[in-house]
Amino acid sequence: MTTDSATLMRRWFEEVWNKGNYAVIDELASPNVKAQGQAEHPVRIGREQFRLFAQGIRSAFPDIHITVHDTIEQHDRVAVRWSATMTHHGPFLGMAPTGRKATINGITWARVENGQIIEGWDNWDQMGLLVQLGSVPHVSFLQDTAAEAKKAS
Repeated sequence: MTTDSATLMRRWFEEVWNKGNYAVIDELASPNVKAQGQAEHPVRIGREQFRLFAQGIRSAFPDIHITVHDTIEQHDRVAVRWSATMTHHGPFLGMAPTGRKATINGITWARVENGQIIEGWDNWDQMGLLVQLGSVPHVSFLQDTAAEAKKAS
């Protein structure tokens, strides 16, 4: 088993998400793992629920690719900053496939014990994904300064 937490997490994203290798979940995650942030908050899920979640996402977005940008380790914890690109090719949350491409960002915190993930907390741009798929209208929190300057002149 991998003992370096950052290497373990990079492998997690590469194998589970980018390759769809669900068998590695049993190797990299403890049988007692608890995770939250994958879907409804504050629902905590175990390995089997996570496997179903990952299969559902990869079924809807079979070309999903996650890029790990940064990892930070401290004691038994590791933080991972990542982004994902994907195309909506299968049913997702009751939505028919749109063929739309989406890019989201996320942060994953994990606690690693004996070379396995024992706890995980995910925070990712679920709303941004829904906006890009056209399920939720786009709203801007920042004014378009170019448009505002044009109106003022």
